[in-house]
Amino acid sequence: MRIIIFGANGFVGRRILQRFVAQGEHELLAVSRSEDLLPTGGYDFAQIDMTDAAATERLLQAFAPNVVVNAAALSVVDYCEQHPDEALALNVAVPDMLARWCAANDCRLLHLSTDFVFDGRKPTPYVETDAANAVNHYGRTKRMAEVVISAVCQDYAVLRIEVVYGRPLAGQHGNIVELVKQRLSQGQSFTAAADQWRTPTWVEDIATATVALLESKYSGVYHVAGGEQLSIAELAVRVADFFGLDANLIQPVNTADMQEATPRPTFTPLDCSKAKSDFGYEPTPLEVALAHEYGLTNG
Repeated sequence: MRIIIFGANGFVGRRILQRFVAQGEHELLAVSRSEDLLPTGGYDFAQIDMTDAAATERLLQAFAPNVVVNAAALSVVDYCEQHPDEALALNVAVPDMLARWCAANDCRLLHLSTDFVFDGRKPTPYVETDAANAVNHYGRTKRMAEVVISAVCQDYAVLRIEVVYGRPLAGQHGNIVELVKQRLSQGQSFTAAADQWRTPTWVEDIATATVALLESKYSGVYHVAGGEQLSIAELAVRVADFFGLDANLIQPVNTADMQEATPRPTFTPLDCSKAKSDFGYEPTPLEVALAHEYGLTNG
């Protein structure tokens, strides 16, 4: 396979790239707006601005991939709310262009989406067929991309993921596990929502699902998330306990008390039954994943 991975410097995109490199079976092109943050070999690298549609299309034509993986997105929720046009450009216009190119060139598209396409009002975990109704601009842009891809492509898979954790590389955005670990290690308090429920997802599970979807040829939307419903506060406590840190520094609060500028859904656990049935997806338990990431068995 000739595989091009957009967003290859990002947390999830890099793990997907590393998984394909480890397989040693494909011709790989990694793409990012910035320079390669960890050159390791096993792939070629291109530095472009994906919102430059002409440049992106030239790159696609030159490489002629069989598979496009789109892990690029503007995903900082508050930033998207404050910069709506930037979010539309990267989160909607780029997937639209990729979908149309893939459809015209017999190319499979694997695209990452989010639980934030939902409003969080459903009392049970969301399945793929539940109605989307995002409560913020980030979620709306990601849903718009899903709609475009499903309308244009026949050979595609959209992976909805949420609260992705693991050990980031230098230069990558942190995640809640890293943030909790750093704050508590420094003796600082950590405020966490006790009424925002998610299914936290190990980044390696997303890479595993991406490989499985590449090989299975299933099309459609898939939920790829963790196996446990946890509030953000509960997740923080589990992380503290694993690393032997002081969980008393964690301050559970309600969403209303946090007075966040951008609305967030309260309950968006993802039901992964479809992924389990179609291609054998099995989420890794939190503490097992942390042990793999940090080389520990307990604190």
